[in-house]
Amino acid sequence: MKTVRDLLGDRRDIYALPEDATVHQAAKYLRDRKVRATAICDGEGRPLGVISQSDISDKIAAEHLCPSWVRVREIMSTQLITVTRENGLEECLRLMEKNNIYHLLVLDESGLSLGMISVQDVFRMVASDEKARADLLESWAFASF
Repeated sequence: MKTVRDLLGDRRDIYALPEDATVHQAAKYLRDRKVRATAICDGEGRPLGVISQSDISDKIAAEHLCPSWVRVREIMSTQLITVTRENGLEECLRLMEKNNIYHLLVLDESGLSLGMISVQDVFRMVASDEKARADLLESWAFASF
């Protein structure tokens, strides 16, 4: 069974913002990194919350608030659903489905953020694993003797 560790591989970039960042800064940060959510961490790297594109659209744009004046700490989601590198990918999908979310925070053993994984990340890994299994089965089933 594939785990979060398999998904993260040797990823070194950990995306996070400080809680005093503005929503405008967060929107640019997400856009520039081509991600839909990021962790909000304290100075030590401990997650305090998560901000997503939907937070920005639902809590700022839809309410006609100024993203340059509002801080991410004011709108971030604080009920954090977390996993470790040892969690299985199927368990991650169940957590996302159960909590109606599309991202999970990954924490190390000391509670520091290792970044986030998305449902798309998990689907890609599971699909590539299934494709590899299907290719193996096909090569076995249709091997020329």
